[in-house]
Amino acid sequence: MKINIVCVGKIKEKFYVDAIAEYAKRLSKYCSFEIVEVADEKTPDKASEALEDQIKEKEGKRILAKIKDDAYVCTLEIKGKKLTSPGFADLIEKTTVSGKSNITFVIGGSLGLHKCVLDRSDYAISFSDMTFPHQLMRVILSEQIYRAYRIINNEPYHK
Repeated sequence: MKINIVCVGKIKEKFYVDAIAEYAKRLSKYCSFEIVEVADEKTPDKASEALEDQIKEKEGKRILAKIKDDAYVCTLEIKGKKLTSPGFADLIEKTTVSGKSNITFVIGGSLGLHKCVLDRSDYAISFSDMTFPHQLMRVILSEQIYRAYRIINNEPYHK
């Protein structure tokens, strides 16, 4: 199984980079794992709705260019479905069993995801009603993917 996270922007903080690298190392036992970053657009203060939509569209086109045609796409959205960790593991396992060999998770930038990306999504996931920095969300998602594989393989993992 190939797991990709396509996300907007770069991570500058070393502690986030180190955490993601640790989960990537742990995941190498279970799957091929890659994080693909696309450039973010500068958003001026007090940007109009129209400008914000243009920014999201530019970022969205960059995201779509990194998603393979045969990928099962899961977007992270505040209005997505909330899952337990076993439910998330079940999603990954069922996707694998259904014949998909590539799951791509998408994390948007500070303005969220454009409609063009939402339209490409096969499944919308919400990790919380709260908003998290997209850098931290990469760490959380990487950890949950690792936890999912531990659950799928009936291996112990702290609760």
